[in-house]
Amino acid sequence: VPNLMVFFSRYAEVKRGGTNANAYLPGDVVAWRLQNGRTHIGMVVNRLSNDGERHLIVHNIGAGQVLEDCLFSFDVIGHYYFE
Repeated sequence: VPNLMVFFSRYAEVKRGGTNANAYLPGDVVAWRLQNGRTHIGMVVNRLSNDGERHLIVHNIGAGQVLEDCLFSFDVIGHYYFE
């Protein structure tokens, strides 16, 4: 993930969504720092959470790809749009 973050910082649009869920749009790439200190990455998709407040994320944290409402489950350390 750190190498991908360097790539995106050089060749993608760096976004600053912070805690504003509306700033994270389908196609955006999000990087997080997990509780154990490791980094993780996922992509925002066009489906919404059950409460309609956030877009869902597709990611693979070791057990295959999943689609879930986890945008703010970890500390966001990168937010990018790569066309």
